[in-house]
Amino acid sequence: MKADKGELKFPDGFLWGAATSAYQVEGGNVNDWSEWEKKNADRLAGEAKTKWQKWQQEKFPEMFDPKNYICGRACDFYNRYESDLDIAKSLGLNAFRISIEWSRIEPEEGKFDEREIEHYRKVIEAIRARGMEPFVTLWHFTNPLWLEEIGGVENNKFPFYFSRYVEQVAVNFGELVDYWMTFNEPTVIILKSYLRGEWPPAKKNILSAMKTYRRFSKAHNLAYDKIHKVSQNKKVGIVSAISCLEAGNKKSILDKISVFAADYFGNKKILDLISKKSDFLGVNYYRRIKIKFPLILKEYSGEVTDLGWDINPEGIYRILKDLKKYNLPIYITENGITDAEDAKREKFIKDHLRWIHKAIQEGVDARGYFHWSFLDNFEWDKGFWPRFGLVEVDYKTMERKIRPSAWEYAKICKNNFVDL
Repeated sequence: MKADKGELKFPDGFLWGAATSAYQVEGGNVNDWSEWEKKNADRLAGEAKTKWQKWQQEKFPEMFDPKNYICGRACDFYNRYESDLDIAKSLGLNAFRISIEWSRIEPEEGKFDEREIEHYRKVIEAIRARGMEPFVTLWHFTNPLWLEEIGGVENNKFPFYFSRYVEQVAVNFGELVDYWMTFNEPTVIILKSYLRGEWPPAKKNILSAMKTYRRFSKAHNLAYDKIHKVSQNKKVGIVSAISCLEAGNKKSILDKISVFAADYFGNKKILDLISKKSDFLGVNYYRRIKIKFPLILKEYSGEVTDLGWDINPEGIYRILKDLKKYNLPIYITENGITDAEDAKREKFIKDHLRWIHKAIQEGVDARGYFHWSFLDNFEWDKGFWPRFGLVEVDYKTMERKIRPSAWEYAKICKNNFVDL
């Protein structure tokens, strides 16, 4: 990793990418989330006045419109993937992360849709044809309706159903995909869907939450075996959302206990359960969270994103150093910022990459970086107003516009270094 003066060079073969997820960009999906949002759009719009600060309400008035919370055609990536991937190629990316929508592949229990399998084959082939390594996530928050009707993740047979679906996918796309991710951020679902009741299936039950840890870990381990049965050479991992946690009051024992508990259940528990059957770890890092017993502090004195999230690039370094103990290669599978005006994104990217580089220099085996997100997209219970994309999307016309920060990221991707 020789570096010229003023440059931080990354290892040869380092992957530079951007990430998407099926439900957030494809459009036209029918699953547990699409049904939930129809029932909750009015409520979400009504809650915006108390949920968001005045400056956010003034800047993004669309948050008061129930239509903001209906995914609908999203970014229409399903039909526009060829031209979107052309944009990705123009930015110099050598990797691209997608997810496969389970409800498309298996719309009815045990019945697999050959037309949808062929669609995803074409998408993955299009990624490869443009010189990018496909990173494929098998589950990104959503379940087929038939599965949700029998209990979803809580069902005792969830690991079986998931591994059966994974086997179908691996058999059909095995020669095209070298990097598989079983689950995206399972602890986020455990927290939001089973503890807080904010996302479908909207439960507030600690026993249900603990049960889902076991279901996710068993399903991951079974899927790992299924993929390796198809081909020993494939790499299989999981993607975890890991925030940098700090005590609101560093002198408070209760705050420190709260941080320990949040770190264990939010960050470490799932990794401890699956790390023996993982070839790499995927890390999604967005922010630092200060915790005051028993609530999360929401006010920050420093710079924040459009979502009000604290910007703390050093946090990614601290997390990478901590994950080194698992002795597995690490890919930063998501890292990004809501920044509709594109005023902070360039600095955000470069600052985080400098800290990632420092971690690599100190022995962390980080092998790739995927910016979240490639396109502006549907951000779950927040809808369309948060703008994460390197590429801006006009949701009325579906026109794409490459943001200036994306061209700065492109220079990094093409040169394999970031300026000091």
